[in-house]
Amino acid sequence: MARGLKKHLKRLNAPKHWMLDKLGGAFAPKPSSGPHKSRECLPLILIVRNKLKYALTYREVIAILMQRQVLVDGKVRTDKTYPAGFMDIVSIPKTNENFRLLYDTKGRFRLHSVRDEEAKYKLCKVRSVQFGKKGIPYLNTYDGRTIRYPDPLIKANDTIRLDLETNKIADFIKFDVGNVVMVTGGRNRGRVGVIKNREKHKGSFETIHITDADGHEFATRQGNVFIIGKGSKPWVSLPKGRGIKKSIIEEAKKRQEAKADSATA
Repeated sequence: MARGLKKHLKRLNAPKHWMLDKLGGAFAPKPSSGPHKSRECLPLILIVRNKLKYALTYREVIAILMQRQVLVDGKVRTDKTYPAGFMDIVSIPKTNENFRLLYDTKGRFRLHSVRDEEAKYKLCKVRSVQFGKKGIPYLNTYDGRTIRYPDPLIKANDTIRLDLETNKIADFIKFDVGNVVMVTGGRNRGRVGVIKNREKHKGSFETIHITDADGHEFATRQGNVFIIGKGSKPWVSLPKGRGIKKSIIEEAKKRQEAKADSATA
């Protein structure tokens, strides 16, 4: 009987959104235990090698990380399989680049380039608010942080704006109808819209109805919804497409138009 965690991950078992080719070897990098779930994260090696193309091989990634070149949320990370996840800021000071990990409308991680100002904070969804020893209130966030003495108005499912330098809560947004959200799970992952209404089901999952900027309506579970701004204005910049999902026909039409433009140019 094997003891402890599995140390390996087969290529075909790796999450599809990592976009690893089927014939690129038998194994895939298994994410270390960390702030994000292993199926909802992107290991650093895939960010440096596959997404940013700063390395060609596994060994090169290790060399880059061991020179302490890559920071996640303002902290140097040297673990090649460290799990970076949704809303994390990946910084490379040597190239003056900052990226925020967000989803595109196909549910894949997108490294969205951000300015230095925006790289100083991140949004965190509140998992729970509790009282610890001696009645000290604290909250847990979706990325494994524990923050003591939060504002008493903050409740579960709200979003806090966390200053990465001081690890203090700068501001927060309530989970309310009319606020803009990004869906972080399910078939609508990566879509952005405004909450239209909430359906409460006793003893079951709460359903959230969302309308996107094009007026398309869709519904998802409350656990998949992440508030990203007050009213219709998001607090973080969004990647290309602004989280609006296009149908297959619309996408094909767009491709044809782009092809025609390039042919005439």
